[in-house]
Amino acid sequence: MRILFASSEAHPLIKTGGLADVCGSLPPALKRLRHDVRLILPAYPAAVAAAGKTSPVAELQLPGSDAPVRILEGVLPKTRVKLYLVDSPLHFDRAGDPYRASDGRDWQDNHLRFGVFARALVKLAMNQAGLDWQPQILHCNDWQTGLAPALLSQHPDRPATVFTIHNLSYQGLFPRHAMEDLILPPEFWDLYGLEYHGQLSFIKGGLVFADHLTTVSPTYAREIQTAQFGNGLDGLLNARAHDLTGIINGADYRHWDPAKDKLLPARYHADDMAGKAACKQALQERLGLEVLPNRPLLAHVGRMVAQKGVDLILAACEPLLAAGKIQLAILGSGDKNLEARARAMAARHPGRMGLQIGYDEGLAHQLEAGGDIFLMPSRFEPCGLNQMYSLRYGTVPLVRRTGGLADTVVDTNAETLAEGTATGLVFDAPTIEALSEAIGRGMSLYQDQAQWSELMRRGMTQEFSWDRSAQAYQELYRELTR
Repeated sequence: MRILFASSEAHPLIKTGGLADVCGSLPPALKRLRHDVRLILPAYPAAVAAAGKTSPVAELQLPGSDAPVRILEGVLPKTRVKLYLVDSPLHFDRAGDPYRASDGRDWQDNHLRFGVFARALVKLAMNQAGLDWQPQILHCNDWQTGLAPALLSQHPDRPATVFTIHNLSYQGLFPRHAMEDLILPPEFWDLYGLEYHGQLSFIKGGLVFADHLTTVSPTYAREIQTAQFGNGLDGLLNARAHDLTGIINGADYRHWDPAKDKLLPARYHADDMAGKAACKQALQERLGLEVLPNRPLLAHVGRMVAQKGVDLILAACEPLLAAGKIQLAILGSGDKNLEARARAMAARHPGRMGLQIGYDEGLAHQLEAGGDIFLMPSRFEPCGLNQMYSLRYGTVPLVRRTGGLADTVVDTNAETLAEGTATGLVFDAPTIEALSEAIGRGMSLYQDQAQWSELMRRGMTQEFSWDRSAQAYQELYRELTR
């Protein structure tokens, strides 16, 4: 099957979050199923550099761009997936990340930038780029690609379209004048089109016009049809419920496997976990923590935003740090207030709390390997990947029962211990008290080393590979092209 897979980021080319992990992993998994899958994203300088050898294969004249837009062709590194980069220097050749300037503020012309990207997607989808290739499926991801299904809806003989919601809280909303800036058909300005409370909504382009919608876990697919998690779009998603499927993301075990992870000081697996103690010691040393092999080390990696429950982590862990009962290691960046709170707390607990503001891929791997418990008290979590990594690394995930966390971690209680199905710790209410109670349960379990080792081992044998997810997408693609 011919699939054009569109995203604004993909690992290892460019990454700001989990979207990049998905879009760097699912296309190679589809390729392993022998599909002709081609990945397309904007030609940011970092992506062009990371892609290695590329060559121009097409030049497009697109509405909204005075200069021609080139298509560069290469290969996604360390895969056999053909890569296209949409090269429009006016829109993409700039410093900062894909969405924000160096000062952290959104680019003012994001609607124009991702509008040009969508126009390029339409050209390739309609075999109008001179490449002699037309996909049967255009698979779009998140709001940055949302205009493509809308624009394609006006074409006969178009490919089927799939739109995946990775996080509904990011919607791509722009002022009314963006309609004119983008030279969009006036009929799109409608409640049943792209209009959303007087603004232009890119994500509605996907939600309204794509043939099928997916999101990244079965639980999140149900949650976004409720007012609590629907971000104002629950009515639309309810109307499209029969076209909405939740498919759990996978973990890329090529990069995330302690048995062959080159970023770790020692390697280990479920049948020989000796290396995990060495990883814990190395992590304690790196973060300036006291080297205490039997002190529970709680870890967290993620964006420092309210969604991730970082405020709950700080509040629940402070008394335990003060009492010398735990150690805490955090890697992430985001909300400046949360960053400042975390810095102040680390300063109050030297030797007990380690903090690195920013992102460091090597340290992220070392936290997964060196921690005892991995904290994910998210207020909502479409899928989450770190809990899957934690399971594989024998670092018991402690998660809130929401989204993909609910679909991948089985709580430890008398019943699940007896059944041999427990893999982690799960709590319900997004409160300091509920998180504290779950941490307390984890600390009690940790004291029983035989039971704790069994819990670790069971987690390490769980299977959440991308190959499994790719099979589910393959079935969906086949239904859409029958």
